[in-house]
Amino acid sequence: MKKSFLAAIALTLVALTQAFAADPTVRLLTDATGIDDKSFNAAAWRGILDFYGDTWAKQSKRGKAYDVVTAQTQDMYVPNLKQASDEKYDLIIVTGFTWADALSEVAKLYPEQKYMIVDVDWVGDPNVMQVTFSEHEGSFLVGVATALKAKAEGIKDPKFGFIGGIPGPVITKFEVGYVMGILSVLPKAKIVDYYANDWGKPELAKAQAKNWYDSGVYAIFSAAGGTGNGTIAQAKEYRTQGKKVWAIGVDSDQYADGIYSGTKSAVLTSMLKRVETASKVSIQNVKAGTFKSEVLVLDTKADGVGFATSNPELDKSIVTQVEQVRKNIIAGKVKVFATYAEAKAAGKVPGDLQASDK
Repeated sequence: MKKSFLAAIALTLVALTQAFAADPTVRLLTDATGIDDKSFNAAAWRGILDFYGDTWAKQSKRGKAYDVVTAQTQDMYVPNLKQASDEKYDLIIVTGFTWADALSEVAKLYPEQKYMIVDVDWVGDPNVMQVTFSEHEGSFLVGVATALKAKAEGIKDPKFGFIGGIPGPVITKFEVGYVMGILSVLPKAKIVDYYANDWGKPELAKAQAKNWYDSGVYAIFSAAGGTGNGTIAQAKEYRTQGKKVWAIGVDSDQYADGIYSGTKSAVLTSMLKRVETASKVSIQNVKAGTFKSEVLVLDTKADGVGFATSNPELDKSIVTQVEQVRKNIIAGKVKVFATYAEAKAAGKVPGDLQASDK
């Protein structure tokens, strides 16, 4: 009887442990643009929802298994991290390199707390998982797609624009890859770029997009968080007026955000940066008890980056050609540089871009 009783207790403890492990608690911490940015933060949130079997429309486990807190200013990064740590979430996820300093400070104060940060590989604390992406490879693909579309439409002397958020090595990968992709198809194409120095001011991107479209720029790729939504808004206005201009989405498939009539969208394609994969992998590791301090790189081969094919106006022949380029990147036949310095040294990009490797 005693053995049976002890066995029952042991089984109960195992069951409780498994139940706990199967349902880790997670808090997502974002910058001021929040999970409604339709881009980077939205993708991180989507990964959390997917892990728990929820959807954007039905977030049944929010507030129980997972939640999100948005910092309106960077001054709130450390307090928000400390609060989440004090509440002992199984995992705390932060999105973007602007969180790096705050995380490095707080992670040392809570050595038992598990953290995951996206877009950073220089926070070396033993309780931090870091996930980075080969954004330059995915951006190369959308650059190729956009240039091929310009050729298909017979655009003469095409110009292409890039709008960045805050300069830095991550956003540089977007710009360098995009420009390399364009120039691999149209070596004489003109490139213009602009940095808004903000992730949440779409009016800045909209104004710049208008100026560029008016001056003959064919397509604009924005890697600027919520700021980039201004590019899509301006492209929609001009497409409605019959002008041949395009916006290129980022992080998430932004085809739906660009719809202006029926299935017609101002977003030709989007560079897919599967931040949702980072969320799911980190939570799965916590669940499995395999979470560790490491730098996980999600590249083209790992399906961490890619390009969207939702827009019917992205011709099948173009998709086929871009798919071949994707395979060539995986096979090592196409080299895409991750830094401006490398790309310039190789003569693959103009020398007057505003991209920064620091």
